[in-house]
Amino acid sequence: MRVNLQPAYVIHSRPYRDSSALLDVFTAEYGRLGLVAKGTRRQTRRGSATALLQPFIPLLISFSGRSELKTLVASERARGQCALRRERVFCGLYVNELLMRMLHRDDAHPALFAAYDQALKALADTESVDAVLRRFEYQLLEELGYNFDFAIDGASGEPLRPDGLYRYQPGVGLVASVKEVAEVSGVYAGSDLLTIASGEFGGSVRQVAKKLLREALSEHLGDAPLRSRELFRAAAVRVSAPAETLTGGDIP
Repeated sequence: MRVNLQPAYVIHSRPYRDSSALLDVFTAEYGRLGLVAKGTRRQTRRGSATALLQPFIPLLISFSGRSELKTLVASERARGQCALRRERVFCGLYVNELLMRMLHRDDAHPALFAAYDQALKALADTESVDAVLRRFEYQLLEELGYNFDFAIDGASGEPLRPDGLYRYQPGVGLVASVKEVAEVSGVYAGSDLLTIASGEFGGSVRQVAKKLLREALSEHLGDAPLRSRELFRAAAVRVSAPAETLTGGDIP
């Protein structure tokens, strides 16, 4: 089987043997794929192909093979650009890590690919990082069948009340809680949740949206820490710029 000129992004790579690389790519029509890129680290007069096979570069790739690990035949840059800078690089790595951890190989998600492409372009622009990441996190949950309604009580099916208190219950969604927000973490005000339901992820509900979606993602990510968050903190230390000055000490 050979596929030609498939829209794709590299989401992870590592060296393989003397001059090759093992790639995880996210494609428009075939989902996440494992590819062997033979000889791409070998230096030639034209340089190395490795420079092209990097995260955040929109590609058109051709590949062949029927096994789980396929062979990259050709690659070229597609139209568009996703030049991420400063902390937005780590936000992009965070999104890539979510895909690596949550997507099965060879499982097509064309709508999610479009959402990913849009998220990278928004990160390269001036749109709020919080809005971009929260929107993508929810789209990821929705595409994989793990989504919940920000405006509906998942247990009763009733609309959330602005003066109510709610908590996230895995597999159910938001359910009513009788405990005060100040008494226990993980309890959310109905008014904040309804603001998020309207499409607002920043402003006064920024931390609520971040905390709630991380809680929803955590049950699917497992216990292993996300490497992108560790890299962000380490980079902030190396440049003597406290992470807190950028994003509250963590990826938004």
